[in-house]
Amino acid sequence: MDLTVTDLACARGGVTVLERVSFRLSSGAALILRGPNGIGKTTLLRTVAGLQPAVAGEISMPPEAVAYAAHADGLKATLTVAENLAFWAAIYGTREAAGAMERMNLSALADRQAQNLSAGQKRRLGLARLLVTGRPLWVLDEPTVSLDTASVALFGTVVREHLAGGGSALMATHIDLGLDEAALLDLAAFRADRPGLAAAQDDPFAGVTA
Repeated sequence: MDLTVTDLACARGGVTVLERVSFRLSSGAALILRGPNGIGKTTLLRTVAGLQPAVAGEISMPPEAVAYAAHADGLKATLTVAENLAFWAAIYGTREAAGAMERMNLSALADRQAQNLSAGQKRRLGLARLLVTGRPLWVLDEPTVSLDTASVALFGTVVREHLAGGGSALMATHIDLGLDEAALLDLAAFRADRPGLAAAQDDPFAGVTA
């Protein structure tokens, strides 16, 4: 599964924040986006995932290749852990719910309603959805939020297994997931030239009123 992004421009709130972004992601590979807050990492991920249109450029990949995980866990509060995963497995036409629970250390919580989980448990359940999608490209926006050290290591193992199985991952994270083979892409090089941006960078009080 190859993802090719060519001369992509992305906008947030109607304002272009990134332009001329180009990269290729092959099966078994991971690419980590870096850059300061507000640079456009989330905007780029949402654009690749098809949640918003690109301003310009091209995104090429097989149809229905993306599984997207962002800050919202996408859980149904009154369903149990097992029921949540069974729901998503049915949506994607897979039978991986039990295996996903085991791999994300959720089996002991199978009968607990999502609304009664801790923040970290909810995050693990949200990430377990990736495992029931059967999709090769994981697009991840700060996936380790609310996870403790052990759960971060667990998720890192899950990602490495996904890559070893021929999947790929595009992610924004500042946490070390142990993906030594992952490439890095600094989005600062693709910041869009916007009127007033240079002045604001030179003058910290530009545009500030009181």
